[in-house]
Amino acid sequence: MTAVMAIVEDENKDVLMLQLYYQEENERAAEEILEEGMLGFAEHNLAATAWKTKGNDHFKESKYHAAIEYYTKALDCSPTVEEAHTLRLNRSLTFLKTKQFDAALSDLEFGSTTPKPAEKALFRKAQALDNLHRYRECCEVLKVLRLEYPSNVAAKAQLTRAVNRLAEQENGKYRFKQLYMEATKLRPPHLDHSTYVGPVSVRASGSRGRGLFTTEAVRAGDLLLCEKAFAHAFVDTGKAGHNQDVTILINSETDSMTMGAQAELIRMIVQKLYRNPSLISVITDLHHGSYKPVDAFDVDGTALVDTFLVERIVSLNCFGCPLFSRESHLRAVDDDMSQKMNEEQFHSCGIWTMASYINHCCYSNARRAFIGDMMVVRATRDLAPDTEITFWYQMPVANGYGKRQKKFRQWDFECNCTICQDDRTMKENVLAKRRSLRADVLKYFQSRKGTGAAKIEIILATMADTYNRPAIEVPRLSIWEPQLALAKMYTQQKQPVKAIDSALRALASLGYVIDGGNLPRTTGTPMVVKQWGLMMDYLIDCWMLLSSAYRLVAPDLEAQAEEYARISYRICVGEDETFDETYGKLSDLNAGS
Repeated sequence: MTAVMAIVEDENKDVLMLQLYYQEENERAAEEILEEGMLGFAEHNLAATAWKTKGNDHFKESKYHAAIEYYTKALDCSPTVEEAHTLRLNRSLTFLKTKQFDAALSDLEFGSTTPKPAEKALFRKAQALDNLHRYRECCEVLKVLRLEYPSNVAAKAQLTRAVNRLAEQENGKYRFKQLYMEATKLRPPHLDHSTYVGPVSVRASGSRGRGLFTTEAVRAGDLLLCEKAFAHAFVDTGKAGHNQDVTILINSETDSMTMGAQAELIRMIVQKLYRNPSLISVITDLHHGSYKPVDAFDVDGTALVDTFLVERIVSLNCFGCPLFSRESHLRAVDDDMSQKMNEEQFHSCGIWTMASYINHCCYSNARRAFIGDMMVVRATRDLAPDTEITFWYQMPVANGYGKRQKKFRQWDFECNCTICQDDRTMKENVLAKRRSLRADVLKYFQSRKGTGAAKIEIILATMADTYNRPAIEVPRLSIWEPQLALAKMYTQQKQPVKAIDSALRALASLGYVIDGGNLPRTTGTPMVVKQWGLMMDYLIDCWMLLSSAYRLVAPDLEAQAEEYARISYRICVGEDETFDETYGKLSDLNAGS
C-alpha cells in the first residue's frame, strides 16, 4: 500500500505528522504528491496559456494529477470562452485517465463554443457516463455523436457495447458462457457487464434494519439479482507465491489489523469514492453497526471520505468469493461427507451493494453464486410478493450450531431461524444421541465393507425420532446426507425402487414436499415439487440419481427429474448454460460413489 508521511504546519501553527494512506498503487509517485522541500504556495503571474502548456507537458509525461492542477490554474486566470472550452476538454480527458468520472462529466457539461457539439466532448462524456454505469444516458450521447459524426468508428463500437450493457441492466439477459470465458482470461477478473436488479426492492425489516424484498411473485430458480461488484479484490490462488504479497492495514486507534484482500478492498473503495463523490452514499448507506460517521461531507470543496467508516462497512458487508461458483460446486459434490463440515474459504472478496441488504437466515430462500466479479442471486423456492429475501452467511451443517453463532457475532446478531431454534431448545441428551447416531452411520459408509442397508435404515429412522418438528419446518441436517448416500448404495446394488425411495427421503428431510414421485404410481401422473426446501449443492446429484432410476422403472418421470436437477443447478451455480456439459461429470460422480 502506498503511504506518504510529511511534517506540516496547521492553521494554529502547530506541527503535525501528516499521513496519507489509500493512495492508488503504481499511479502516482510519492514525490509527485509531496516533493522534498515543497512549500504551501504556488507560482503566480502566469497567463492561462502558460499554465495550459505546463498541463499539456505533464499530460504527455503521464503525470495526470499535476496536469489537472495546471489546467485548473489556467481556468482561474480568466481565459477566453474558447480557451476555457479547450482547457475543460483537456482536463476532462485527464480526469478520465485518473478515473475521476464525476469531475470529467462536470467539465463536459459546459456548452460548446459552436452550434455543433464537439466530437471529443461527446465521446468523453459517453466514456464518463459509461464508467458511472449510466448506460441509458451514455447511449443517448453516443446516438448524437453517431448522428453528427457518422465516420467515427470508435463511437459505433462504443454504442454497440453500451446498448448491450443497457439490455443487461434492464432485462437481465446474460450470456453466461461468455462471462466464464472473460473471467478465465482477465486478471483481475473484472468483467465488462452491468448490474441487473430484478423484482426486488430495499425496505425496512424491523429489528434487522433493512432488507431486500420481492416486489412480485417469483419461482424457484428465478433471477433476483445479477450484480457487478462495486469493488473486488482478487487473489489469484493459482499463481505461485500468492501468499507472499499480502496487504496489511493496522488501525492504531482500535488496535486492530486487517490483512489480505480485505485490506486491499478498503483502499480500492476509498479511492473510488474520493474520485467520484456521487458514489459515496452508495457505500455509506450500508450497515455500519454502532460506528458514528463524521458529520462533514467536504473540506474546502473537496469530498471527504471517512476511511474509518469504509473500514467498518467493509468488515460487515464484504463477501468472500471464488473465481467461479461452478468450480466450488464441483469440489463440494466431489468431497466425501466427512469433509463437507468445513465450508470452503475464499481469498478474494468484494462489495456488492444491493446484495449487502440481504439478511441472513440458515433456512434461506435464495442462493448466491459468482462468476468473476459478478454475483448472481436466485430464489431457491417459490416466493410470494413482499417476501424478504435471505441467504445464509454461514452454511448450516449438522452439529454446526456453535460455529454458526460464533460467526454471527461479527455482525452482532443471533440467528433465530427454525434450525437454530431447534438446536437451541432441544435437550442436550437428545442432541448427543443424534450426534452419536450420525457418527455411527457415517462410519458404516466410510468402512466400505458392504454393511447391510437394513441396519442403516434403522439408524436413520432412529435419528428421525430425535426431531420434534416436521422437516418442512426444521430441515434435518443430520439425516439428508446419509439418506442420499444410502440411495447411492441402492443404485450400486441395482435396486432402483429403493434408490428412488431413499433419494426422495433425502429431499423430504430438507423440507421438500413432492407429489407424484413415490412408487408405485399411476403412469402419466406428473411429479411436482409442491414446496422447495433447503437448497444444498448435493441435491443436483440427488435429482440426477432419481432421473437415472426413473429411466428403469418409471421412464415418464426421467425428464421431469432432470429438469428439477437443472433448476437446482441454476440456483447453486447461478446459470444453467453449462448444465449439459457438467452433467457428464455429475453422472461420473454418481457412478463412482
